[in-house]
Amino acid sequence: MFDALHLRKQAFFVLSLMFKHKALIKQKFNNFPFTPSSTPVFYGWVILVVGTIGVLMSAPGQTSGVSTFTDHLIGVFGISRDQLSTTYLIGTIGSSFVLTYVGKLYDRYGARWMGILTSICLGAILFYMSQSDRIALYLGNLLNLQHAQFYVSVAVLSVGFFLLRLSGQGAMTMISRNMIMKWFIVKRGLTGGISSVFVSFGFSVAPYTFDKLIEHSSWREAWMLMGGTAIVLFSLVVFIFYRDNPEECDLKPDNMDDSDLEDSSVQRKAQKQYRLIEARKTYVFWIYAISFAIYALMITGFVFNVVSIFDKVGMSKAEALFIFIPASAISTVITLAGGYLSDYIKLKVLLIIYLLGLTAMAVSIPHLQHPFFYYLLIVGNGIATGIYSVLISVAWPRFFGRQYLGEISGFSMSLMVFFSAIGPLIFSSSLSHFGSYSVAAWGCVGISVICLIGALAARNPQEKIKLNR
Repeated sequence: MFDALHLRKQAFFVLSLMFKHKALIKQKFNNFPFTPSSTPVFYGWVILVVGTIGVLMSAPGQTSGVSTFTDHLIGVFGISRDQLSTTYLIGTIGSSFVLTYVGKLYDRYGARWMGILTSICLGAILFYMSQSDRIALYLGNLLNLQHAQFYVSVAVLSVGFFLLRLSGQGAMTMISRNMIMKWFIVKRGLTGGISSVFVSFGFSVAPYTFDKLIEHSSWREAWMLMGGTAIVLFSLVVFIFYRDNPEECDLKPDNMDDSDLEDSSVQRKAQKQYRLIEARKTYVFWIYAISFAIYALMITGFVFNVVSIFDKVGMSKAEALFIFIPASAISTVITLAGGYLSDYIKLKVLLIIYLLGLTAMAVSIPHLQHPFFYYLLIVGNGIATGIYSVLISVAWPRFFGRQYLGEISGFSMSLMVFFSAIGPLIFSSSLSHFGSYSVAAWGCVGISVICLIGALAARNPQEKIKLNR
């Protein structure tokens, strides 16, 4: 009896030392190779810069980045565009089911270590994609499946797109964006808006940049160069500069005291830290999550079929592609204005404006031959995209706190990735079964209007907690 009790005490003492030792190591590494609290400017501004770069590093895994390589993959694999799109759909949907778990890992291990792991994984999968046709051929010969080479190719591409979308579009974006949001509360909207402007510009020029890279080398070397950059250079940037939150660096969000954070008519500081299971029980979570998901569905469905959509109403390819220029200009202004305003007004106001823009965009699609709807599409797209960039960054930490931001934003992103995967299929099915894109467009209108009505009752759960105290 004595020996057993003594043994348990010793075990408890050892475990205590282990946990204490882990905490000390974490603190030591946070101050290596420099101490964030000793920088001449508030370290949150450094986080804003490197976090924005981190989101931009996800470009090879974004749809706009992958699209530059699709023709090359079709050529070397000898498959049709529809077959390649199917593998992309499989990979994207598969990644959506894993993102919530990735978010939980982010909460556990923080932005720095998850950022390094994701950067290395992204680089590795880019190398894999650069050799994917050769890998498929090798596996076909190894397994004596030459007669079923097509299915081997589909499997290799599906795995590649799954890992590329998971590490690029999903994990890298989520980790970098959440890290920025953890370092700011009072200026969270402003910093999110600034980051979104640079990200939008970077993503818009990514296809052109990748195409030029391919022209000067080859599609294989382009992916290998990006993979090497992610593994060697960006993982080093993450190790040196990424930090998960200010408190672990002896700093405070916005470099302000708690009294300054509370000095506002808008509830910006969380009174309670919600877990995902708790957040999913709230009304406001689903209104925002579904509103974000329908945007992902509509934008991907529209962009994938934009030339065909305009062709169906007798408009040219040039007219179709031109809309993105003024829409981007409107989006930039709206992002900055919305980001600034989000720090001083209730997010419900921005959500309503966002859903009005989304509804205007969807209503315009079946009537693009009329000049009014052509310009309404541009304005609606610009407004919806601009405010979406703000809300996707600001909403979750304001409503549910920063402690479990990874699992909450991870689940939300899972929904968005899933809806973005089925968006092109819904729009193309509308054309093939009904002869136009009107059915898909009116379906988007219906969901947007339902969310718009629901948004009127959306309320920050932190406000209710504050009132009850």
